[in-house]
Amino acid sequence: MDFVEWLSRAPFPFMARCRIPLDLDKVTHRGPEDALDGTGVTREAVERVWEASRALYRTGITPALQLCIRRRGRVVLNRSLGHARGNAPDDREDAEKPPATPGTPINIFSAAKLVTAMLIHKLDEQGSLHLEDRVCDYIPEFARHGKQWITLRHLLSHRAGIPNVPTEAMDLDLLRRPEEMTRLLCEMHKSSRAGRLVAYHAISSGFVLGEVVRRATGMSIRDVLAREFREPLGLSWLHFGVAPEEVSQVALNAVTGPPAPPPLKQMLDRALGHSVAEIVALSNDPRFLSGIVPSGNVITTAHDLSAFLQCLLDGGRFEGTRIFEERTVQHALNEASYRVIDLTLMLPLRFGLGPMLGDSPIGIFGPHTQRAFGHVGLSNVFCWADPAREIAVALLTTGKPIASLHVVRLFQWLGTVNEVFA
Repeated sequence: MDFVEWLSRAPFPFMARCRIPLDLDKVTHRGPEDALDGTGVTREAVERVWEASRALYRTGITPALQLCIRRRGRVVLNRSLGHARGNAPDDREDAEKPPATPGTPINIFSAAKLVTAMLIHKLDEQGSLHLEDRVCDYIPEFARHGKQWITLRHLLSHRAGIPNVPTEAMDLDLLRRPEEMTRLLCEMHKSSRAGRLVAYHAISSGFVLGEVVRRATGMSIRDVLAREFREPLGLSWLHFGVAPEEVSQVALNAVTGPPAPPPLKQMLDRALGHSVAEIVALSNDPRFLSGIVPSGNVITTAHDLSAFLQCLLDGGRFEGTRIFEERTVQHALNEASYRVIDLTLMLPLRFGLGPMLGDSPIGIFGPHTQRAFGHVGLSNVFCWADPAREIAVALLTTGKPIASLHVVRLFQWLGTVNEVFA
């Protein structure tokens, strides 16, 4: 046990952590993995990545961890660790602890923005809408308070000037009253002129895009996702929310780690509209899990999400099925912002039109990832594809720490993935 793991297990009263089984093999589950022929990696190298994943899990920051990596289109790693529920820091020790398997659906939070953005690009490809269209071309009442110049492109690039939703919009009962949610969005005031500043739109843009999709197609964004992506790709899980009878299958999230220190806490509260603890509680509510939150409740598995990323990596084709035109994918990946200080996250990030982009010497997906694209989700969900390494990676976790020593293991994990598949 090294210093990081010792500190992770030390009984600090302010550190919320999960119970770590002494024998990780008992909470490990494996899904189908392909032979490594033609992938350019050895089984020993792949096991190095899995050992780094086990080290991340041993910090106690997540009840469940799910990982799927594809190399040159083959699934080389498809495993899970931990429990779907019952092992959060505030759960009773004798609580029932069903295992988290590679087939357990997990909410990917803000990584949902990648799926939503690509859905908008797909509808643009089909001519159902266009990125240069104004939101008010579809929702006339949205033009109030100077928002008449906001376009779909502004929303995808986080330049619409409406980064924060009204507090009352976080009422989960509104998910069953979309007309009231739309009214609140239309009554919002912009914080800056459209196109001028980059400020991460954590929740707001998804609700606006969801209503645009509904008015442009006559279908809910949930049904359009099923028609355009989930069914053609043959995926079991890639939903905006789930059916009420499926809610019990979804892994529950948990607040872990120490409390976020100021000013990080204030920044997150402003971006999310609530504290992280409140957001996590909302995310476990059946109303949230069965509703539609385009910026924050795609429910999927690491296996299915990596398949979606593989499709993008292969220029819009997956296992012989054409999902996107190649130019559509390229358009989405074109750099829209280069190391601009994001006024919500206060970080210099690279964005495409929807996807987050990697960087060099260090980026959000690890070292030397300037060609990588994908998204992250609260707070340790990482999904990306990297053409330079020919990989599609999905790491899904249910623990929601903000700032703790687990980041050492997370950076080590990112470094190991990028080194093994160099």
